[in-house]
Amino acid sequence: MTESKTPLLDGIHLPRDVRALAPEQLPQLADELRHETIDAVSRTGGHLGAGLGVVELTVALHHVFDTPDDILIWDVGHQAYPHKILTGRRDRIRTLRQGGGLSGFTKRTESEYDPFGTAHSSTSISAALGFAVARDLDGRDNNVVAVIGDGAMSAGMAFEAMNNAGSMDSRLIVILNDNDMSIATPVGAMSAYLSRLLSSRPYRGLRHFAKQLAQKMPEPLERTARRAEEYARGMITGGTLFEELGFFYVGPIDGHNLDHLLPVLKNVRDARRTHPILVHVVTQKGKGYKPAEEADDKYHGVSRFDVVTGAQAKSKTNAPSYTSVFAKQLVREAERDDRVLAVTAAMPSGTGLAEFQQLFPRRCFDVGIAEQHGVTFAAGLAADGYRPFAAIYSTFLQRAFDQVVHDVAIQKLPVRFAIDRAGLVGADGPTHAGAFDLTYLACLPNFVVMAAADEAELARMVATAARIDDRPSAFRYPRGEGLGVEIPDPAEPLEIGKGRVLREGHSIAILSLGTRLGESLKAADELAARGYTATVADARFCKPLDEDLVCRLAREHQVLITIEEGAIGGFAAQVLHCLETNELLNVGLKVRTMTLPDLFLDHDTPDRMYDAAGLNAADIVATALAALGRGEGVEAPKLA
Repeated sequence: MTESKTPLLDGIHLPRDVRALAPEQLPQLADELRHETIDAVSRTGGHLGAGLGVVELTVALHHVFDTPDDILIWDVGHQAYPHKILTGRRDRIRTLRQGGGLSGFTKRTESEYDPFGTAHSSTSISAALGFAVARDLDGRDNNVVAVIGDGAMSAGMAFEAMNNAGSMDSRLIVILNDNDMSIATPVGAMSAYLSRLLSSRPYRGLRHFAKQLAQKMPEPLERTARRAEEYARGMITGGTLFEELGFFYVGPIDGHNLDHLLPVLKNVRDARRTHPILVHVVTQKGKGYKPAEEADDKYHGVSRFDVVTGAQAKSKTNAPSYTSVFAKQLVREAERDDRVLAVTAAMPSGTGLAEFQQLFPRRCFDVGIAEQHGVTFAAGLAADGYRPFAAIYSTFLQRAFDQVVHDVAIQKLPVRFAIDRAGLVGADGPTHAGAFDLTYLACLPNFVVMAAADEAELARMVATAARIDDRPSAFRYPRGEGLGVEIPDPAEPLEIGKGRVLREGHSIAILSLGTRLGESLKAADELAARGYTATVADARFCKPLDEDLVCRLAREHQVLITIEEGAIGGFAAQVLHCLETNELLNVGLKVRTMTLPDLFLDHDTPDRMYDAAGLNAADIVATALAALGRGEGVEAPKLA
């Protein structure tokens, strides 16, 4: 019988089992938990580096706090794989991000140990404050802990929440997981000692007494004493900023040393104070797995990989990814025009801007996880004559919608939005699916909104946006590889608001926006095999809509089907409005709109998700036949 590599972890079924262990057993549990996390992610793919960095912190939190009665919120949720293993989900951890399996993020419907879903960043402190106030209103006494890290502190929302929390009398614990040492220098025994001292009851009592004493002094002396004390604490710990926001600051401490973590967490747990506390923990992303330690950017999110070598499984396709096509065309535009700039919100690699950043370091701006600021920053650049491209994922751009409206659209500023991850995204699930950008952008005056059908079209849309100087524009494209079509060089700009017809037919017209064009052509082939010829057109533009094309398709066909990778209210709504305006809805035309369903689709492979959404070729064929009143097996008239 093979000896288990995780004998201690094998006995952990729920956090109460972690609390039953002696402190001296916890380092072994952490080692085994790290091994289990690496092995699981090597088989499923997913986020690796962030989770490895919080293994000891996860063990310490579940040992010290009485979860799930004590609320524990992870921000960002991809730090939570070790947490999932310790909270009754180890037997399913190798279903991570697979269809029907565990989510790659925290999810309320998945476990009582996930009190709040977190897949986008910087939400934890706001949510935790809500839990803390609800607890106070109910007269309960449980702890509320938010673990925020992996760059999430760069978002304004985190500071808005801290500002609010600091002005309230609610007991709240925030753990700042500083995993890139952007705030603090490496820490050691002295800082660990100071953290224990600062979080201890005697120090807190002494400090409270000192503050009361200072308040009895004349005002100038009281102010001087307070500033001296804050300055001294800032010199020692770097916590003056958090103190000014109303938090009691403790740290920095070594997040991989359980001898440092446990006493500090116990102190803050037992601190019966009303004001919030921030514990600053320094960790190493990818800790304990050498390939991830040496290349934390490449091991932030991984495909399946070989544990021994660290080599990740690579796609066998020869087609470039849409992201790389965008990136290369943007470089060409920047070489042509020195006013072309790039803005990203902490995603230079994910949005393909790493090469641009290397070639044009002074023209590429990473604003951190701060999409609101990034959009208005780009608006300022555009207002002063530059040509900024804001490369932001569809779901991340949702976070800056007010800025898109107020700072860009109303002022008709030519910010160009490169919207990656449009449509369904597979393993990342509903939190990252780009379902809504067509709807929330096409409703805005002054916007040009494009959707690429393939990588050649994407290159042309980048070139088109670079030349639009009188209003904002956006072009959307999906995650993953293209179709392998030839990419034009140079890429010629498109005529604004004009689509194209790829195939002419008779009774049925299929008008596609985006990459469902390939499925539309397959559907046309299937319909032709049944005796029905179909016109297939690529709208290219959601706005301004090619009204001449829409009206021609409506007048010349019995059935008009629109298809898009977006939610209700997007492209189809624009087409229906056009038909209504031109009085073409009351002439016997049968219009069918195919959109993403009005629900959040769980994670799976993209193909299966589009099957579930009903947006594949077979679904188009069924929609066309039903509109014509023909069922399966009905013989169609020739050239119908």
